[in-house]
Amino acid sequence: MTSSFSDREVERYARHLVLRELGGPGQQALKSARILIAGLGGVGAPAALYLAAAGAGRLGLLDFDHVALSNLQRQIIFTEADLGRSKTAAAAERLHALNSDIEVIPLERRLDAQNAADILAGWDLVIDGTDNLPTRLAISDACVAGGQDLVTAAVGAWEVQVGLFRGRPCWRCLNPEPERDAFACTTSGVLGALTGVAGALAAGAAVKALAEAGEDRAGHLLMLDLLNWRTTTVSAPSRPDCPACGRAPPPPSSGPPSRFNG
Repeated sequence: MTSSFSDREVERYARHLVLRELGGPGQQALKSARILIAGLGGVGAPAALYLAAAGAGRLGLLDFDHVALSNLQRQIIFTEADLGRSKTAAAAERLHALNSDIEVIPLERRLDAQNAADILAGWDLVIDGTDNLPTRLAISDACVAGGQDLVTAAVGAWEVQVGLFRGRPCWRCLNPEPERDAFACTTSGVLGALTGVAGALAAGAAVKALAEAGEDRAGHLLMLDLLNWRTTTVSAPSRPDCPACGRAPPPPSSGPPSRFNG
């Protein structure tokens, strides 16, 4: 069904409209969706580009950082002309140039456990591409409390993790006691092209969830080890004592940066 699309949109999204699992209803769901991308790093940058190209109706871009030269190795939404600029402003400009039919909302803010619920309110789905465990836990807890779908994607060295979480089990169920010896991309490095894989998978997972296409895999994590050419899928344990998706309030988030970041 394509009656709600202009001729321009029918031509632009033709490959989606003929995709059996997506079609007109799925594309309409995407057009009506409110998606917040938390973190415009190696994961969030390609995810934003693919969702804008796909016709996501409203995209929120959450980041408080500015473009640095070291970002350009993997954060492909930016160019050398953007060095020193606000990431949200530069990314919004690029996305508008890619697709002028969508709404892009730059949010130059730092998210933490205290303001996460307010920032995430009003969005249908959140893509978490942030680079530290406290922020990831705050986003997961806020999504549980607010009822948003959460797509979480992360990269470290040669490895990718991507998962969809909806209610229980939540991402905190997988990470009740985060590793304290975890390493960050600044010290371990990361293959730039691999962040593109993570961002594309995150965007695809968001489209799949919004369109309700295929099997519902909420609560599962896809893990890719490119160096050893392996993929693994794990299911999150449903923890009755989880302070986020159980009855108790979540504890304060603290800890070092995650091994996986962008």
